[in-house]
Amino acid sequence: MPPAAPPRLSVVLDTDPGVDDAWAILYLAAQPDVEIVAIGAAHGNVPTATAAANALRVLDVVGLDHIPVAVGHPTPLQQPLETSEFVHGEDGLGGGAGPTSPRRTSPEPAAEQLVRLARQRPGELTLLALAPLTNIALALRMEPNLPRLLRRVVLMGGAFHVPGNVTAWAEANSAHDPEAAEEVLRAGFDLTMVPLDMTEHAWADEFWLKRIADADTPAARFATSVLDAYVALYSSARGTVGCVLHDPLAAAIMVDESLATYEERQVMVELAGHTRGATLLDERKFTISRGGIPDQRPPVRIAATVDAATAMDRIHRALATS
Repeated sequence: MPPAAPPRLSVVLDTDPGVDDAWAILYLAAQPDVEIVAIGAAHGNVPTATAAANALRVLDVVGLDHIPVAVGHPTPLQQPLETSEFVHGEDGLGGGAGPTSPRRTSPEPAAEQLVRLARQRPGELTLLALAPLTNIALALRMEPNLPRLLRRVVLMGGAFHVPGNVTAWAEANSAHDPEAAEEVLRAGFDLTMVPLDMTEHAWADEFWLKRIADADTPAARFATSVLDAYVALYSSARGTVGCVLHDPLAAAIMVDESLATYEERQVMVELAGHTRGATLLDERKFTISRGGIPDQRPPVRIAATVDAATAMDRIHRALATS
């Protein structure tokens, strides 16, 4: 009898495409053991409406035009909206977004979509969060049992032992909505963080990018068409041609947890002052509050080392063959 096929990984994405978000979607679309159930569009790299339009475009490229895309909340919970077109281009895809999709977004908001799906499929769904966590925090407010309804959560976010990429302390997804990040991190999800400490290793150099450009597949052609502004910014900052693929690395780790090693720690998000948005790692082995009661904030799994070379090879293979 042949061995049983591995179970499919059923994934809901919350994302703000964004160049590297688009690459992450393309990577997941090429995985035979991954089912993309739905996408929630978030603010972050671009406003939510632009993020939703871009998610539809990327799905259309790879023939996944049955997957619903819901528009998320347009602003952070407690601060003004800030977006990152200077990194990703005015359309979020480096000027290469192209025509809008003929499809429309889902009529329900992204937070409601997540709650509905989690209730319909309890214990089945993995949430991949590649954006500020506004939609997830709102879903948690609607359904406090969400941490037990979702199988697990993998998020790209935070910076612990490296500088942030919005301020010296804060990574973009936590900086764009610190209150939402704090609500999610203390909620008790089975949660894995893939911070900047790890994603900075996902460097796509000039040779690697050329191999993608030379691959004659729809995914590779689209991925290459959106890169110019993104690569120009990273190349200027680092003095060598290339870019960092933050979100595809997180997606690869979600698909295969063995690409990383992990440590469990309590994490808080700074909500005030000039370090607002910073993710704070409690490295103590045992903590006691002032009242003598152990601190009950649940720990989260944090990727502590990563096999970036293998991950990058898998990302290349996915885009070059689909």
